[in-house]
Amino acid sequence: MATRDGSGGRTDAAIVRHEAKVDRVVRQLQARRGTAPLSIRKRAASHQVPKPGDRKYSDDKIDLVDLDEILEIDVENRTCTAEPGVTYVDLVRATLRHGLVPIVVPELKTITVGGAVSGGALESMSFAHGGFHDTCLEFEVVTTRGDVLRCTPDNEHRLVFEMMHFSFGTLGLLTKLKFRLVPARAHVHVEYRRHESLAGYRADIEARCERRDTDFMDGIIHSPKLHVLSLGRFTDEAPYASRYDWVKTYYETTAERREDYFRTPDYFFRYDRGVTNVRPTSYLGRLLFGRFMHSSQWLGLAQRVAWALPRTRPTVTVDVFVPVSRFDEFMDWYWREFGTHRLWCVPYRPPRRYEWLSDEWYGGLKDELFVDLAIYGFRQRDGRNHYRLLEEKLQQVNGIKTLISYNYYSEDEFWRIWNRPNYEAVKRVVDPDNLLRDLYDKTCRAARGLD
Repeated sequence: MATRDGSGGRTDAAIVRHEAKVDRVVRQLQARRGTAPLSIRKRAASHQVPKPGDRKYSDDKIDLVDLDEILEIDVENRTCTAEPGVTYVDLVRATLRHGLVPIVVPELKTITVGGAVSGGALESMSFAHGGFHDTCLEFEVVTTRGDVLRCTPDNEHRLVFEMMHFSFGTLGLLTKLKFRLVPARAHVHVEYRRHESLAGYRADIEARCERRDTDFMDGIIHSPKLHVLSLGRFTDEAPYASRYDWVKTYYETTAERREDYFRTPDYFFRYDRGVTNVRPTSYLGRLLFGRFMHSSQWLGLAQRVAWALPRTRPTVTVDVFVPVSRFDEFMDWYWREFGTHRLWCVPYRPPRRYEWLSDEWYGGLKDELFVDLAIYGFRQRDGRNHYRLLEEKLQQVNGIKTLISYNYYSEDEFWRIWNRPNYEAVKRVVDPDNLLRDLYDKTCRAARGLD
């Protein structure tokens, strides 16, 4: 890794290694014959929900395992250049040595920077900065025919750059990213603000977004009568430092405490053992095994035994994005249909209009602020498909959902939300033979084992 500090001194060894890796990927692609579907193999566990019939398990693989190096930290300009397989736990460790951190750090340690772009990752800085993609400055993308593209928001590959967000690995191979960093301090102090009513909770969120008087904001909605807003601020000193990586479950403490202090890395990964679906589920299980079983180990285990997972009524794990003006309407519906299952709430303000969302979808939108509501670990009941219920309700309130788990949209519904003309324009450039499947087929059909 090279570190640039403004003195002009640096080493290019990491860049030479990177170019050799990209050459290897290009040769793999150019040597292929036939049109069998391709999926990516990387070192870190995939953070998409494992599904027993997912066709990706039997796809041919393109090997990106060794693309997991931080290439440069430019301290003076507060940027980082990294390969897509770099995990956030390694990234935070490296940048904190220079008093810097990524602007948006997802909650699980082994989410990768490439996965954060293609999956649309956000977190508790997103009320001010949008998603991780919105902090990126440049991508290197390899097309499935072996061409290497440099993509920025203002060059000839601008649309490729913008459409990589939420593309789920269907628009070429992301092989390098450059993104912004921000100054950080050693600790984070979190204040917990309780609200009995959703109206008061929403008003507090909107006021904080307007004032920008906190570094971090998210929360847990425990019940219709208990909404907790968590406000975090960097600080140099702390009277103690909590960790939630063994027996204690973080989300439960938000209903009990008035404040908390963390070392900065422990704040970022406070949900790594699960958001509202902490594993092991029992106190005894966490006491015996919790110290050793973090998110990537559970995901890796689930992927290895995906064939044995239930094919009907799978557990609901999904994030939904609801315009703040429809927050009350959505939650009234949610309590009726899902009961008192807790939600993680992340205020999210996209800094611009996204090219991957359709003009029709934007035509019904009146808000600049959204709430990301994470429904993790809900067991379906009453013989109903709660994934499909969510899709139908979100279309009524002009919301959307992530595509990380089960998706039941019709093709027409899907392309009324996602921008098909922009998607197909980029697909012709980066994957003209459709080796990576298109977004609808990959996430709504192949993921469920359908042709």
